[in-house]
Amino acid sequence: MRGPARSRQNARYGLLTSIANEVGVSLATVSKVVHRRRDVSEATRARIEALLAAYGYVRTWEADAGRPRQILAVFRDLAGPYTLEVVRGIVESAAEAGVHTTVGTTGRRSISQWLEKSVALDAAGVVIVISALAERDQRRILDQRLPVVLVDPLNAPSVDIPSVGVTNWHGATTAVQHLIGLGHRRIGMLAGRSSSLAGSARLHGYRAALAEAGIPYDPALVRSTDFDYGEALSAARSVLDRSERPTALFAASDVQALGALEAARRLGIAVPGGLSVMSFDDTLVAAMASPPLSAVRQPFRELGQEATRVLLNLAGGRPPAATRRELATELVVRMSTAPPRVEKGGSA
Repeated sequence: MRGPARSRQNARYGLLTSIANEVGVSLATVSKVVHRRRDVSEATRARIEALLAAYGYVRTWEADAGRPRQILAVFRDLAGPYTLEVVRGIVESAAEAGVHTTVGTTGRRSISQWLEKSVALDAAGVVIVISALAERDQRRILDQRLPVVLVDPLNAPSVDIPSVGVTNWHGATTAVQHLIGLGHRRIGMLAGRSSSLAGSARLHGYRAALAEAGIPYDPALVRSTDFDYGEALSAARSVLDRSERPTALFAASDVQALGALEAARRLGIAVPGGLSVMSFDDTLVAAMASPPLSAVRQPFRELGQEATRVLLNLAGGRPPAATRRELATELVVRMSTAPPRVEKGGSA
């Protein structure tokens, strides 16, 4: 930020700092009143409002009623089907509230810079999707009371920063139970990175389902990759190209499942006749795969809608009752899963 925008922000910051000193409260308290949040006593709010009026402070969104307020939606990238469906939920939900959405990525602008931009624009807040939040950014969000909501954060955020996700553990457990119910006992997994909260929860759900069925966990059948097609293709091939290969693979994402399907094709393994493949996501590509993927469905649009709802409430001084919200997943059975083929001798 530079030039006139920087000067305007500095002037606003200086005025609000002066008011904070005059009232004897923190700058964060003045900021709450400016953004009409409710967690300030009536007496303090009245004194601050009186000084804002006396100094001629005008909230930017009130100065230009014809310009809709806006939120920022920040993604790691805009490449995959996950992004398309989540951003649709954010944009549609914001539009229903008369709020404009600016969509961006962390490719050329860091989260710190996006937070600064939100302040400069007097944005209602920021939705941050599938990103790791640095400690300094978390401190800034909390210290300055910036309205921020996280969707599927890669690392565990402060308990005071709202986040929205899905029931990853339960969804993974349900997926593996489906495979076990079909008769599979050697079930491999293409897991996400252990550093990913969602990936870790899905791996734990996989292991829990095996343990509940009395099936020993075999680390030789598990590979951890990014949610990436190329990595998954290589990992799946290494699991399948062995004498005692699994009869089923559970992939922690659709793109990993697509990698598993291609690995099976290259090795001449029929799906689902020789290998069942189960996915987690159920983005648009799952139903178009060959064969169509059985999957655990994430409510992507609802994730975006819920994050936007929480953000706008937070900006209006209505913090959520619980800072972590998990939406339910759903099992969708298609053609990529079937009972294991019985080999000669009667074993699967």
